[in-house]
Amino acid sequence: MTDKAFPFHARAIVVGGGVIGCSTAYHLAKLGWEDVVLLERKQISCGTTWHAAGLITTLRDTEAQTRLAQYSLQLYSDLEVETGQATGFINCGSVQMAMSEEKAEEMRRGCAMARTFGVRNQEISPGEVKALFPLAYVDDLICGFHFPDDGRVNPADVAQALAKGARQRGVNIIEDTAVTEVLYKGNRAVGVRTDKGDIAAEVVVLCPGMWGREVGLMAGVDIPLQAAEHYYLISEPIDGLHNKLPILRDPGRGVYAREEAGKIMLGFFEPVAAPWAVDGIPKNFCFDEIQPDWERMEPHIERGMQRLPILFDTGIRQFFCGPESFTPDHNYLMGRAPFKENLFVACGFNSLGILSGGGAGHVMAQWITDGIQPMDIWDVDIRRIQPCHNNKSYVVDRTYESLGIGYQMHWPNRQWETARNVKQSILHDRLAAAGACFGESAGWERPNWYANPGQTAAYEYDFARQNWFANNREEHRAVREAVGVFEQSSFAKLLIQGRDAERVLNRIATADIAVPIGKVVYTQFLNIQGGVEADLTITRIADDRFLVVTAAFTQTHVQAWIAENIPDEAFCVVTDVTGAYAMLNVQGPNSRDLLSAISSADFATEAFPFGTMQAIEIGYQSAMAVRISYTGELGWELYIPTEMALPVYDQLIAAGTEFGLKHCGYHTLNSLRIEKAYREWAHDMGPKETLLQAGLGFTAAWDKPGGFIGREALLAEREQGPLKSRLVQFLLSDPEPILTHNEPILRDRVPVGYTLSSGYAHTLGGCAALGYVHCDNGVDAAFVATGSFQIEQANRTYEARASLTPMYDPTSVRTRG
Repeated sequence: MTDKAFPFHARAIVVGGGVIGCSTAYHLAKLGWEDVVLLERKQISCGTTWHAAGLITTLRDTEAQTRLAQYSLQLYSDLEVETGQATGFINCGSVQMAMSEEKAEEMRRGCAMARTFGVRNQEISPGEVKALFPLAYVDDLICGFHFPDDGRVNPADVAQALAKGARQRGVNIIEDTAVTEVLYKGNRAVGVRTDKGDIAAEVVVLCPGMWGREVGLMAGVDIPLQAAEHYYLISEPIDGLHNKLPILRDPGRGVYAREEAGKIMLGFFEPVAAPWAVDGIPKNFCFDEIQPDWERMEPHIERGMQRLPILFDTGIRQFFCGPESFTPDHNYLMGRAPFKENLFVACGFNSLGILSGGGAGHVMAQWITDGIQPMDIWDVDIRRIQPCHNNKSYVVDRTYESLGIGYQMHWPNRQWETARNVKQSILHDRLAAAGACFGESAGWERPNWYANPGQTAAYEYDFARQNWFANNREEHRAVREAVGVFEQSSFAKLLIQGRDAERVLNRIATADIAVPIGKVVYTQFLNIQGGVEADLTITRIADDRFLVVTAAFTQTHVQAWIAENIPDEAFCVVTDVTGAYAMLNVQGPNSRDLLSAISSADFATEAFPFGTMQAIEIGYQSAMAVRISYTGELGWELYIPTEMALPVYDQLIAAGTEFGLKHCGYHTLNSLRIEKAYREWAHDMGPKETLLQAGLGFTAAWDKPGGFIGREALLAEREQGPLKSRLVQFLLSDPEPILTHNEPILRDRVPVGYTLSSGYAHTLGGCAALGYVHCDNGVDAAFVATGSFQIEQANRTYEARASLTPMYDPTSVRTRG
């Protein structure tokens, strides 16, 4: 309902009246936006918001998600004073329990990281858990972890408070109004069509909740999510319960519990879920419930009730089932819609919408206002999504696993088990026969490591050395001492064509793209703040044609970034040719001799310099050979027409025996690149780290005609003196520990950053990592050299050597020899 006349124009339209839509509208108005309209198909909070559990727990997987939760916690505690509408906020704290040593180790690691973000936490004994929540059974616990600042809210009240705050700031909230179409002028969103008429707008924000995929298909945007049955029970009243009892989270039993008006709420995240409404959500859904499946849930109910045994003697007043939606990778969907202008998306919060809703609305409003994300949130950026992720069968099948994944073990290198084999290289069967253990990235099945004869090609997860550690060591050694072959067909390949292609790319890329045919350029794309939006190579293959190669998981983002930066008058088109070429990457000191054995091309440096491409013949087949390295060794990437890939592979493998050729997987590519301190976008740099902070200023052609996007910001940064944040390489002194990422970095025992990526540097003899070091007075060589560095992992610290330059082959003699 609304007390205003139906509008026909707005500055911004927010579609969806759940907690995310209300928060986004509230924060836009708080930033000074006028003429904001929120459209809700039925009533505020009537989808999934109203029946959420309202848990505000701040231990999250990433810094960005932690910051969203922290902001929400503070907002919900203050909102009643501002609006007069209660949110039901109670600062009761939370306790997460560990039933195994493995879960305790996982929690200790996460808690160490969380403390660097200001999340107070403490490991407590089972007895201390029982003291905090006397009804809990604790005899099967190893320990617990207490978060005293966590809390709980009433979800429907939070949505109403945000809506009231938005109205007080001038937002027009219109209920019972369905959006049937997003209106475009070209690729620019210019309004929406509703069942009451059209509304023109400068910006459209889609916050459709569990209707995300349906709304996305209507709007021409991939928004992959699927609703699933989600359960909790409410007990009969129990004497002695009060609302200051902490939230209990019990991953070992897949449940959470909290007090609810003198009763116990017990919620379930079962390991195998039940997708709901796979053929479409009922049209008139509004505060609806789902008929519970007692038979399916009975084992989970019994197991969960064992944590609070009094429930066996207390009646169940209500067994509730309502829908919650989940994304294929269990991360949110936020940001600018790819290939569209003035269209934003925020949904897919995987049952964490209340927890992240305040922060998400804050971030979205800043993003919409400034045109750039206010924090590094790639893990939840919708531009990570590819069309295959929105396949209906894929989304449904992944939902069986994704609902409960948050309560499962978060093992390093854990692989999804459902919805696999979406994309396979033409060489897939050959690689499987060679012993490949496949992982998944961007839908591609890719060899992560190779099993030896008689060894099962499957992961055995551990926080220490996993079962493929020795395989990785031998693959790593082969590349350093002989030659290895990596199958990298999944890498995205984009053909940029047209008479203005050079001009377009030269404006986007930091490096000078006005190079001779056959030249390969390593470069980055930047935003206007100098932050790194892409890290890739560009090869000039003709006067008016360039080949851009980027990591598979970045394809949507990179392709959209290029397309969105092509001026309307430019003659330049982008074509995805990923499937047209297989890619074999031959790396190591023997790579030249191996390739010379199967091709008549001259691979000597004088004839084939580093950073160049040539068309070569291999037997009856042909390939584009690119001399470049992501391993720190001599090597060539072979781009082979897909129809020729099998015979080229067979010739390479047959000839390779003489030269010590070994199949190598992506884990080895990672350990080699980290040993050489090569960066990986989205891990070691992103939109909020500048080119200079990432140590990649050498790629910038500062004086090229027309400059490049982000140049002015970098020039200003250079004038400010020593950088306050710089990417540093670390090597542990102790050869035994295995780092993963998100470990605090200490300088003289004081936190100065955290690790972003890691791998075992077999040549250097220990685990290596990359991470940013921060200092308000500047980070320079002297600051790094005079400090004593440690890496904190769980409740342990390890001494580490730090360097601003690569510890392995710092002058890159081996790659250019």
